[in-house]
Amino acid sequence: MKAITIRGIDSDMSVKLKQVAESEKKSVNQLVLDLIKQNIGMQKKKRYTRTHNDLDDLFGQWSDAEFEKIQGSVDNQRKIDLELWQ
Repeated sequence: MKAITIRGIDSDMSVKLKQVAESEKKSVNQLVLDLIKQNIGMQKKKRYTRTHNDLDDLFGQWSDAEFEKIQGSVDNQRKIDLELWQ
């Protein structure tokens, strides 16, 4: 693989690249490669990456008693009735 040096990166751009790379959990090198690929048409843009959080307030709201009741109902529905399968 060839190496390319990019000159003229000022300190503001360097800081921004590091911030974006960290937020995307990538190295700066991988971020730059991905950006180049996207902008020269070698990589498809992700179209369905929107994050939905309209149901977030429902998570973690069940008490232990409510969970046991609901889980018991689900477990009962998962039982196989052997008479039906003969």
